[in-house]
Amino acid sequence: MAQIKIHARRAFIDRHRQALSDAIHGVMRETLGLPEDKRFHRFIALDDADFIHPADRGEGYTVIEILMFEGRSDAAKRACLRGLMREIPAATGIPVEAVEITIVETPMANWGIRGKIGDELTLNYKVQT
Repeated sequence: MAQIKIHARRAFIDRHRQALSDAIHGVMRETLGLPEDKRFHRFIALDDADFIHPADRGEGYTVIEILMFEGRSDAAKRACLRGLMREIPAATGIPVEAVEITIVETPMANWGIRGKIGDELTLNYKVQT
């Protein structure tokens, strides 16, 4: 399970929403084994006044937060981060320096999904990679 929040300027998201979603989900499938039908993306489109950051990040500055079950290896998380830093610039044309990503892992027992506690779910994919 992974919930992904993408924060960027409204105009950037409007232009690149599908490309961002496709690039992110492709990497998540490739590196973490998420199934095709487990795409949970929330786009937070910000007005310029609501997205204050250093000027050197540029107009395409994008912050991605990945909330997921704990259990993936450091190697899998590194592969995910490297993949995202490769594919997002390729899909959108922004420099890799304008992409910041944070992975936040929590125990499955801390999730409530479809009326169940996360560690009570039967998943069709592996969390330990």
